Amino acid sequence: MRDCAQYATEALPGTFEVTKEGILRHPDVVVITWTDLNVEGSIDPRSVIAAIEIVSRSNPDNDWVGKVRDYPLMGIPVYAVFDPRTGTGAVFTDIHSTPDGPRYAVRKDFVYGEDVTIGDWTIPTRGLPRYA
Repeated sequence: MRDCAQYATEALPGTFEVTKEGILRHPDVVVITWTDLNVEGSIDPRSVIAAIEIVSRSNPDNDWVGKVRDYPLMGIPVYAVFDPRTGTGAVFTDIHSTPDGPRYAVRKDFVYGEDVTIGDWTIPTRGLPRYA
């Protein structure tokens, strides 16, 4: 696993940019295919399987508002938010068109301790750390 993380750190710039909309985002965790990992340069955000964010203490609206708005504009089909402040989170899916642009149609809330489905994966949240 360490080799994979090292490779990803070297291969990915860690930032997604959609110049048409003027959006620049840096997800905490990105799920992509091995094929896309071997692409030179920036990763096209439309090839991302999922973006996962851990809510910061200092700026929770960035993850709960800004990225919920921006990730569907970027074509990211699944967005998961883990909030250590409250021990809760949500998974956003099913992008649809609205007058304000693409938005997620489905939001599934969870509390730490439940298993969470993110794309094709089920993630146990028992024992996830919370902010003190």
